[in-house]
Amino acid sequence: MNFAYGGTGVFETLVSAPNMTTQIDFLQQLVEEKLYTKSDLDSSVALVSLGGNDYAAYFLKGNQSQDFSVVSTSIVDQLVVNIKRINDLGVRKLLVTAIEPMGCLPAVTSIFSSYQNCSESMNAGSRFHNQILHQKVEDLKNQTTTRSTFVILDLYNAFLSAIQQQKHLQQGNSTRSENPLMPCCVGVSSEYSCGSVDEKSGANKYTVCSNPERSFFWDMEHLSQNGWHAVYSAIKSSLRPLR
Repeated sequence: MNFAYGGTGVFETLVSAPNMTTQIDFLQQLVEEKLYTKSDLDSSVALVSLGGNDYAAYFLKGNQSQDFSVVSTSIVDQLVVNIKRINDLGVRKLLVTAIEPMGCLPAVTSIFSSYQNCSESMNAGSRFHNQILHQKVEDLKNQTTTRSTFVILDLYNAFLSAIQQQKHLQQGNSTRSENPLMPCCVGVSSEYSCGSVDEKSGANKYTVCSNPERSFFWDMEHLSQNGWHAVYSAIKSSLRPLR
């Protein structure tokens, strides 16, 4: 069952939708109503996925009076609180995503390098988040008395590995590759985005690349099907402890 809402995070973000705490409230309600048995929960795997929406809110709201490391630590702290809460509800296998290299997202590369290179400073922020996450999850493992499994999906290195592989194909003039940092679906100008439609005429205000199946990023923030296949290929071996 899926409790996630697009665009949300552990705190309030740029969208008006339930944050992760409220999403877990929905799960707890079902557990309390006995919709799931103890056996159901024991045999379940919870995927706790945190993208960059909390960080997008931090950067785009312009309220950067707090140091990034303080904000990042608070985000990870709340994420780990959420993980523990799901575990306390009876789910014994938990899969949590590390943050992707935010400096490689087209929303960032379009500003800094016209889709040519990732932003190292933004990627450093991702590495800091993941370092804190690993430390906090390790602490949680040591504090947990039940037989539980916690696995961190290393999206950071999976993204970079897949991007490098796509770039290598591009440099080899392969007809099967595109610039991996270039999104497939974009607005026709800066005021529009993928999926935008003119309010009066109904005309599309976005374009889609000629070979979507070769793209790595679908739009300014999200991977394409091909992109996720490449990332999954890089991380699938880390799922073995959940068997």
